[in-house]
Amino acid sequence: MYILERALQQKNMPAELSKVGENVLLAYGGGSIKKNGVYDEMIKILKDAGKNIIEFSGIMSNPTYGYYKIMNGQMSLF
Repeated sequence: MYILERALQQKNMPAELSKVGENVLLAYGGGSIKKNGVYDEMIKILKDAGKNIIEFSGIMSNPTYGYYKIMNGQMSLF
């Protein structure tokens, strides 16, 4: 797991990406990542590095174990 904001500030993401496989899971929440431009910047970096991008959006802030169980079909909301 890599903290996106720190990686972008340090401008070392391309070097870090060369150390990992070709598939990258981009997990994020409700959409501020798209509003502030970080999403576009990250997608460009990942594509330039030749990575396959798998997106997982809509993650709640500070997710709980119950949220994890719901997302994995282990528990029902109703």
